[in-house]
Amino acid sequence: MSALHGIDIAAELRQMTEYWTPRVVGRVNDQYVKVARLKGELVWHAHEAEDEMFLVVSGRLRIQFRDRDEVMLTPGQFTVVPRGVQHNPVADDEVEIVLIETVTTAHTGDVVVDATVSIERQLGDLR
Repeated sequence: MSALHGIDIAAELRQMTEYWTPRVVGRVNDQYVKVARLKGELVWHAHEAEDEMFLVVSGRLRIQFRDRDEVMLTPGQFTVVPRGVQHNPVADDEVEIVLIETVTTAHTGDVVVDATVSIERQLGDLR
């Protein structure tokens, strides 16, 4: 999975057809670099052992928190959700993002729902 060539994030995102289905496009040490398209909302969840970074490429992403004000991200902005913090990403319209997550990060953290995507599926052809 070493990338000795440029990764075109926009091209990777154009290939995505499903919402809330991250795909791994690279790895930096013990972190995966993922892309995803979002629309609607995912599910309230937390990642007990890992921080999670959301970087917005296009659209506007709201991240709701149970214990603090929500964060609104626009293109070029990112936030890091600290480990253990309950959050719920919401995309009122289509949003394209880059995620940076530890390789052990489960898609929906401490919650498993129909929308949960296994890391094997996120890896796709990179396995």
